[in-house]
Amino acid sequence: MSSTVKDMLATYPADLGDIDQAKLTRCIEECIACAQACTACADACLSEGMVGDLAKCIRTDMDCADICTATAAVLSRHTGYNAHIAAVILTACAAACKACAEECSRHADMHEHCRICAQACRSCRQACDDLLGALG
Repeated sequence: MSSTVKDMLATYPADLGDIDQAKLTRCIEECIACAQACTACADACLSEGMVGDLAKCIRTDMDCADICTATAAVLSRHTGYNAHIAAVILTACAAACKACAEECSRHADMHEHCRICAQACRSCRQACDDLLGALG
């Protein structure tokens, strides 16, 4: 199946080296999806009646969305690639996704948006861990 991320990687004019392109593609796509889910979850939390009880969830959602967005951007740039920077941001993204999944899971029984967000965070964390493992 074709995707914009996969298509863009395929058109890159220079050699991408030994990076596992399937894992890279999946990680970028999962980061984008997670950022969207976290942004939407934070917004939905703001519309809940007991918004004060969701302050930590909203903050965690917003932090995770920002980190996922930055991770997707860094992983989409290959000119002057620095494996150390890629590893650091993947580690940070996995940590943010773990924290957000845990926080959203606390509210998942009451708020479906939190359940969906927690799942997106778990998927993104796994994709970050998989790519990090492939980087060696």
